[in-house]
Amino acid sequence: MTPPPDMNEVVGSHDLLLVTLDTLRYDVAQELAAAGRLPNLARHLPGGAWERRHAPGSFTYASHQAIFAGFLPTPATPGPHPRLFAATFAGSETTADGTFVHDTPDLVSGLAAAGYRTVCIGGVGFFSKRGPLGSVLPGLFQESHWEPEFGVSSPTSCEAQVTRAEQIVAGLPREQRLFLFVNVSALHQPNWFHLPGATRETGDTRDTHAAALEYVDRHLGRLFAAARSRRPCFAVVCSDHGTAYGEDGYTGHRIGHDVVWTVPYAHFFLDEAR
Repeated sequence: MTPPPDMNEVVGSHDLLLVTLDTLRYDVAQELAAAGRLPNLARHLPGGAWERRHAPGSFTYASHQAIFAGFLPTPATPGPHPRLFAATFAGSETTADGTFVHDTPDLVSGLAAAGYRTVCIGGVGFFSKRGPLGSVLPGLFQESHWEPEFGVSSPTSCEAQVTRAEQIVAGLPREQRLFLFVNVSALHQPNWFHLPGATRETGDTRDTHAAALEYVDRHLGRLFAAARSRRPCFAVVCSDHGTAYGEDGYTGHRIGHDVVWTVPYAHFFLDEAR
């Protein structure tokens, strides 16, 4: 497990990037990293491997509500484990000296109070701003972006999201600190179109899920470059939950199966571009 940095030294001196690879399974992520199929991600993973963690929720909405309250995926070993971020909460056993503690109900507003511009680039439907439910999570941010090209049915969703991130970063005054959140939708079903030879009829499989992750990796290098272009950046990249492809008869998520609750996680520093 990567030792947590002192976030009280990071917040205020670094830009912050949070990327949720929506629906990504731990086993698929780890297999691809070990096989050298994730070059852009693997170069930043401590030891070249993902950390195995437990998701705070079994589907996007529940998990992100917890993440934005400071409850990132929990290390899959006995704890307690100090958290990077936490709201002021009496009796918290996971708030440590190195935890960035804020007096607001969520991390997003806590970072805004610390002088950050908070920006959301949505992916799955809970970030679409289509209707009240799809507006709750993006509504936490000072600025939020979503369009159909970012969504689950777009074969070019990740590259479109990264292009928007590049535009946002380029348009900010250099002195303005940034908290950028990106919800990557490409792993979520449907993902069959990322695997050559797969069809709508053959549907989504563990292999198409893996192909979607390789597609995402091809574009994350651009995102990391943008995130580090103005000052050093602290990045968290993780899944919000996994999904089942027939294990024990289950398909999908919002269920209590190990492939749903076990997720990949990493945090790392991106040095400022020179």
